[in-house]
Amino acid sequence: MRTVLMVVMLITPAAGIAYHYGPGQALVALDDASIQIQAAEEYVRQEKYAQAITAYDAALGSIPSDRVDLIRRVRLERAKARLNNRGLSEAYDELAALKEEADAAGNSVPAEFNTDLRKTTAHAQYFMTWLQRLEGEPRSAWEPDIEAARQNYKLLAEAARAKGEDQEAVLLEGDLESAIRLARMDLSELQALPLPKQCQGCCSGTCQGKCKGQGKKRGQGKSEEKKEDARGAGSGPPPDEKGS
Repeated sequence: MRTVLMVVMLITPAAGIAYHYGPGQALVALDDASIQIQAAEEYVRQEKYAQAITAYDAALGSIPSDRVDLIRRVRLERAKARLNNRGLSEAYDELAALKEEADAAGNSVPAEFNTDLRKTTAHAQYFMTWLQRLEGEPRSAWEPDIEAARQNYKLLAEAARAKGEDQEAVLLEGDLESAIRLARMDLSELQALPLPKQCQGCCSGTCQGKCKGQGKKRGQGKSEEKKEDARGAGSGPPPDEKGS
């Protein structure tokens, strides 16, 4: 018995060391990532989006590569923070990449994630359209984004209704109306509206004096196609911060 006890005593530290430098490292990394994610969420609540992005970056640097679902979730949350931190272009690209990965992964991706991704993507498409219109891009450039946003809002609203989530459905239907209105709105009406925070600092400088980018002066951008009147077509853009 004494021999067995001595062997166990000798093996235990070795096993602990092996665990620490093996599976234990993954747990330590996850703990570190969890701390960073919690910090990022708190920064978001305080609307300190730049700090949130930094914390999400740190979390992504700690999460083991095999935790694919968690990595995707953190990337999505980081994209949301970027939308609110004058990072529309970066968020738009990140969301497109996530959509491609989720489509390739198929049914292995949680339905909740796909819903959240679709909603965030619709918001990014909406604000990208706003930005492109102010920059004087032709309809052929911005129409695909606003049509995609419209379809996303429609599908999300229908799904919410089917699940009995009436309050969420009402918000999404309001976003759908906003997308329709943005597509039909006279350019002069759009220019008269306050520039959403999501669009500030994102453009090339041709936004009729609305944006803060460094680029062409007012009037040097491409001209819009024939204006359309959309008075009464919707309820206005989604809220600055989170949409629905």
